[in-house]
Amino acid sequence: MNTAQEYELPPPDGFILTHFVVVSDQDRSRDYYQKVFGAKVIRDRDPVILQLANSWLILNVGGGPTADKPTVTLTTPTDPNTVSAFLNIRVADIHRVHREWAARRAHFLTDPVQHPHEIRAYIRDPDGHLIEVGQARSE
Repeated sequence: MNTAQEYELPPPDGFILTHFVVVSDQDRSRDYYQKVFGAKVIRDRDPVILQLANSWLILNVGGGPTADKPTVTLTTPTDPNTVSAFLNIRVADIHRVHREWAARRAHFLTDPVQHPHEIRAYIRDPDGHLIEVGQARSE
C-alpha cells in the first residue's frame, strides 16, 4: 500500500477534499481507522482528523443545528442497510488486504466478490458506516 502523502491543512492554495464521518465515540472510531487502515492521526479529538492514504477523514460526534446549518442534525446511521454515501477504497490486491484487515478486526459483509470489471467487498465501521474495498480487474 502507498504511504500517506503529506498535505498541509489548510492548503496553501486550492483545496483538499476531506470526508466528514459522524461517529458515536471519537476514541473508538479513531482507533479503528488507525488500526485497520493505518490512518495517521493528525488530531486526537474534537474533531479527530486522520490522514488516510491520499485523503483525509474528520470524525466527530453528531449534534443539532448550528448557525451555519440551521436545519441540519448530524447523526450516525439509523439503518445501516440504507446508505446514501460511503467511503470507497481502491487497492492493488484485494485478497491480501481482505486477510490483513479482517485480522485487524474489520468486519467484511462478505468475502471479495468478482464482478465484470472489478472485485469488491464491503466493510462496516463501528457505527455502521459502509466502506467499499475494490480492485480493478485486468482486461
